[in-house]
Order: sequence, then C-alpha cells, then structure tokens
Amino acid sequence: MGDGTAAASTNMPYCTGQWLPTDKAIVEEWLQRNIEEIDGFVPHVPKDDIDEPDDDYPLHPVVKSFKDAIENSAELSMYFHQMFNKVPENKSPQVGNYHQMLQLLSHVLTKAPEFSPNGVLVSVPVFAILSQPIVTVGGYAAFLNTTVNFHLKKILNAWGIFLKSPASCYVLTGDGWFSQQALENLGGNFEKDFKCDPSKPHYGFISWDNFFTRELQPDARPVADPDNNKVIANACESAPLRVEKNIAKHSKFWIKGQHYNLKFMLADDPLTDEFVGGTVYQAFLSVFSYHRWHSPVDGTIIKAYVQDGTYYSDPLLVFKEGRDDPVTAVIDAQPYLSEVATRALIFIEADNPYIGLMCFMGIGMVEVSTCDIKVYEGQKVKKGQETGMFHFGGSTHCLIFQPGVELDFDFHGHTPGSSATDIPINVKIATVPK
Repeated sequence: MGDGTAAASTNMPYCTGQWLPTDKAIVEEWLQRNIEEIDGFVPHVPKDDIDEPDDDYPLHPVVKSFKDAIENSAELSMYFHQMFNKVPENKSPQVGNYHQMLQLLSHVLTKAPEFSPNGVLVSVPVFAILSQPIVTVGGYAAFLNTTVNFHLKKILNAWGIFLKSPASCYVLTGDGWFSQQALENLGGNFEKDFKCDPSKPHYGFISWDNFFTRELQPDARPVADPDNNKVIANACESAPLRVEKNIAKHSKFWIKGQHYNLKFMLADDPLTDEFVGGTVYQAFLSVFSYHRWHSPVDGTIIKAYVQDGTYYSDPLLVFKEGRDDPVTAVIDAQPYLSEVATRALIFIEADNPYIGLMCFMGIGMVEVSTCDIKVYEGQKVKKGQETGMFHFGGSTHCLIFQPGVELDFDFHGHTPGSSATDIPINVKIATVPK
C-alpha cells in the first residue's frame, strides 16, 4: 500500500491497535511458554501458595527493587495479593501471584517483541502479563499508586536500554520483522517509505528501538499544502478516535462518557485557562505505525516538557461493564489516559492567528510511555517538521485548540472510533475556514 496506511493482514486477528492477538489462547500460550522458560529456576507456583513462594529466580535489579517496595508497604502488599485473588481462573490461569508476575517481568526485560509468521505477535508483553490483574479493584488502586508507577518507570527504562542494544536485533532476522507478512503490515513499501539499507544485516538498523523509531524517506509523506497556513496537518500516523468541543476545565473523566478534563490533561499548566471551552481531537497509533511526531502547523514552540504519570492504569468503568478484552478496554479508555498517563506537552503558537495557541499532547500507553521531545522553547517549526517520538509499541495523542477556533476536520473516509485505521502523517486533518 502506497498511501502510508498500515495493512492489517486478514490472517492476523489482532485486537484494536494490533497490540495482542484477539484469540486469548494465543496470549495464554505465550505466557505459558515464558513460564516454562523460567521453570529451570523456579517451578510453577500454585495460585493459592502465596505466603512462602520459591523466589530463587534471579530478578533483574529494578524488579527486585519493585518487589521490596511491594513487600515493605502494607498497602501495596494488600493490593498485589488482592488483585491476583480476584482474577477468575478462566481469565489468566498462568500468572498465579505477584511473585510469578515479577519473575515474568524480569524474564521479558531481555527480550524484544517478536513478529511470528503464525500470527503470534505479543507486541506489549508487559501488558500481556498484567492485563488481567489490572482490571480488578486491587489492580485499579495499585496502578494509580505513585510508588508503583515510580518502579514501573524504572522497569520500562531498563527494558528500553536492552531494546537500544545490538542484542535486541535478533527479532529482525529470518521470519521476523522483515518477513513478507511483517512488511505488508508495515505499509507494503518499507524500503520506499523508510530510511534503511536492505543490503546490510537487519536492513541497517542497529537495535530494535532503532527499527521502531525508523525515519521516513524525505518524500514518503508529503506535507499537506505546506504554504497554506489554514491547513492543519496530521501530527501522528494514527487512527481518529474522537473530537470533543467545549472542553471543561473540570469534569468527571473517570466515569462513563469520559469527558476531557483540561486541568489534569495539561497538568495544571498556567496556560490551561487558555483552552477552556476549546476543542480536543484524539487519535491512536497501532504497533505498526510510524511513531515520530510532526508539527501540525507553522509556528513557535512556547514550551515543551514531559509530565510523569501512570503506565498501566485503567478506569474502573471499563471492567465494571463486563469487558472481556483488556486491550479494547485500554483503547476505549484513551480520554481517561489523557488525564493520568505519562505524556508530552508541546505548546505551539501558530503563525495563523485564527489558530493561535494550540497544544500537541503525546500520551504514553502501557509499554509505550517514553515520550521523547525534540523541540525547545522559542524554536520556530514548520508544518510537518519532526517534534519528537514515542519509543516502542502503540500509543495515542491529542491536538488541543482554544475556544473560537473554527475547525473543519477531514478524516479521509474514516469514522472516528476504535475500529478506525491509520491516516498517514502530514496529510490534512483539519482546515481553519477563515
């Protein structure tokens, strides 16, 4: 496909965002395989044996630190026992308790996401391990906890170090990410679209992260009407999720309907009041998407920073409603994540006065929570210019506009929602009619 839209193969049944297979048996087989790989160190611990499990498996130092934090806190100890006690047997029979969870976390910190020709793509393995415990009352409380998120950040950073190492390239060989099936899912024109060298090992990529944050060829995604500042370009290669107008500064974002709450979205930034009553456009990225961000307008960077937040928090409503698919629940919870998750905030004063001050928000979702900003305060940017990137996985983003900005959105035939697919980066996403 030459339009930059990621192709989803009909024989690869993925959940929304293509993070995990829809067939739960595939995910359970993946979990069981990883449990068997650590069985040489630790025999499978029965679910009810939670008082004195065998902890001989060598935990990664950051995971050992997380374990100590759990066991030295009455509150966290209660949460992490409770969340596994409340997981029904038919949901996640392999991960029996938090000790085994920690062993699995340690185990995957030296693995990169593998693309398999049989469709077994578990692109977010930490989420696969945690997907059922997080949708319990104990998990809801634990994964909002500041201490838990502090340690999760350390764990994900440690994994990021491995994914930036040459050792992570093993998945870029054979039937892996450069197999015909994988290349079709990556858009069908990989060599034409992305900077690479097929004559070199791993197409010239030196690590998994280097492949994941691959750069576009100069002419691969032309910028929509580069000299027309009425046209707003798509800031991420992403699927439209939602447009909401007249955004309130305060709202109950954690209940059904999930209205946007500007105070929390913008981390109570002094510029927050500038956007009250304005418009939010949100779209999400799949695992196969291009993960760099581009400026939607010509303008000047007013400020840019990363706001720390949660990594695996879901609103209670998504599992109170009886959802059976945790991935779809996370996708549907994206407005909630815009208030609580780790996110990048880039405020841009557009050259077009009818746009004025706007904000790009890159929002981390589960493993994809490293927001890497590449612009600075006072910098002039052109529409389509790179502003930053996500490292690893799928994620979401928002464009936030002030009240009074008239916007005619163009979704290129897509209906916003969890079933939409990617719109190429740099194409027109909206027009300011004035």
